[in-house]
Amino acid sequence: MAEVIAMPRLSDTMTEGKVAKWHKKVGDAVKEGDILAEIETDKAVQDFESEINGTLLYIGTQEGGSAPVDSVLAIIGKEGEDISSLKEGGSAKSADAKETEGIPEENKTEQNVTDVETTKPVENETGTQAQNAELPKGVEIITMPRLSDTMTEGKVSKWHKNVGDTVKEGDILAEIETDKAVQDFESEFNGTLLYVGTEEGGANPVDTVLAIIGPAGTDVSAFTSGAPKAAAKTPEKSEALAKDKEESAPGAATSNQDRIAISPLARKIAEDKGIDVNALTGSGENGRIVKKDVEGFKADAQSQKSQSTESSTAAPQAKAAATPAFIQGEDSETPNSQVRTIIAKRLSESKFTAPHYYLIVEVDMDKSIEARKEINLLPDTKISFNDMVIKATAMALRKHPQVNSTWHSDKIVHHGNINIGVAVAIPDGLVVPVLKNTDQMNYNQISAAVKDMAGRAKSKGLKANEMEGSTFSVSNLGMFGIETFTSIINQPNSAILSVGAIVEKPVVKNGQIVVGNTMKLSLACDHRVVDGVTGAQFLQTLKTYLEQPLTLLL
Repeated sequence: MAEVIAMPRLSDTMTEGKVAKWHKKVGDAVKEGDILAEIETDKAVQDFESEINGTLLYIGTQEGGSAPVDSVLAIIGKEGEDISSLKEGGSAKSADAKETEGIPEENKTEQNVTDVETTKPVENETGTQAQNAELPKGVEIITMPRLSDTMTEGKVSKWHKNVGDTVKEGDILAEIETDKAVQDFESEFNGTLLYVGTEEGGANPVDTVLAIIGPAGTDVSAFTSGAPKAAAKTPEKSEALAKDKEESAPGAATSNQDRIAISPLARKIAEDKGIDVNALTGSGENGRIVKKDVEGFKADAQSQKSQSTESSTAAPQAKAAATPAFIQGEDSETPNSQVRTIIAKRLSESKFTAPHYYLIVEVDMDKSIEARKEINLLPDTKISFNDMVIKATAMALRKHPQVNSTWHSDKIVHHGNINIGVAVAIPDGLVVPVLKNTDQMNYNQISAAVKDMAGRAKSKGLKANEMEGSTFSVSNLGMFGIETFTSIINQPNSAILSVGAIVEKPVVKNGQIVVGNTMKLSLACDHRVVDGVTGAQFLQTLKTYLEQPLTLLL
């Protein structure tokens, strides 16, 4: 009997899925475990596997199309089997729906018309024409994507294509700045860029018109709600621009060398296979790494490439934040970036909604120093004190789950995973990449993950989902000689640990004054979740783990 395959819910916040690519066609044989399609969720692109054997009889959502979760994605059964009843039951359309069949789902409203936001007043006649116009064949309206769960608007940091440029599937259209990071936004269609709805440096809410792509010369003025239509480039201009690009290419490559050009799907596959993206060679446009480059990667080439890129990537990652030059008697201004604005909003919300209190403890680090020296004598091993603090913190959270919790108005959620966020300074402020299941990681894994994410954070290469899901946070200013400080809780966490510098000073041991090495830890707690005694007990456990590193093995 034929089986209806529904659009899967691949994340907690997913409400609809988009078919990025079908790996099977109607009539193809399908086996359990075969990849049916690549489904784009609100967070990533994921392979969707078949759980049954049979023949693909029907596709309910075409490539590039979207459908709500649990709607009919496909039907699999025996070759030649009658599935008309399943198709009618799963994909029957109302008369109103048929009227809007030619309009993309993201452009429909409850009144079955296409409304497009505009920043300028529009005459009634023009608005009516825009609402009633049908989308020309081959034209696709690209909306501002939601690149993170908390994103409400996006800012276009840079356009990689101009109106009139040819666009291919997989080309980077623009760099979108969210509330967490700057991400490359790829085209999913082939065609010509006909219209840009958000200028470079401008911001618009999620789901508003970002761009329109279609056949060259297509009139899309009816869908721009009266906004001035961007003129397509003349051949002379195109040739001149191409020449300029060729001349400026070496400089551009140098300025962007700290960013790795890789598609989100390729990056995900590389992470799953444990492949260092620095070791990959891209075959896509401008050397961009795509899926086939990862799948065809040979492991023996990884070590050679990583060695050759080690020195070249060190300098870009160490690049300092640009600061305005000081001019005596002259004030200057720096526009707030999207990241800076969101940081201000989130920290203010945390400080004014969560009742903070602080606990400080001093830790004897002599044995940790000795342990680190011995560990770093092992081949291919180099860990930092910060790595040791993160590991000890994760193990302490196991014993004190109340600290690994989140406040809600009607309940407290005790998290089943220990995901530690590590604060990383970037030119625009601060981001917190997350180490998932930190308690299950060893020192080497923690060290490698922190270095990788910190490096990509500074080059704006982090993905949104790499900064989500933290249950506790750690901030370290010890490398700057700061002995003690307090932090603002990174909500929805209920606590954050501030790590100071290791200081050599006189201490009393066994009644004698000797030279010792100490480090101060400060714990900021949300009193709604973590009581004073609970916070103190957590710090006691953490202190024990750092003063006696072997206890981590118990």
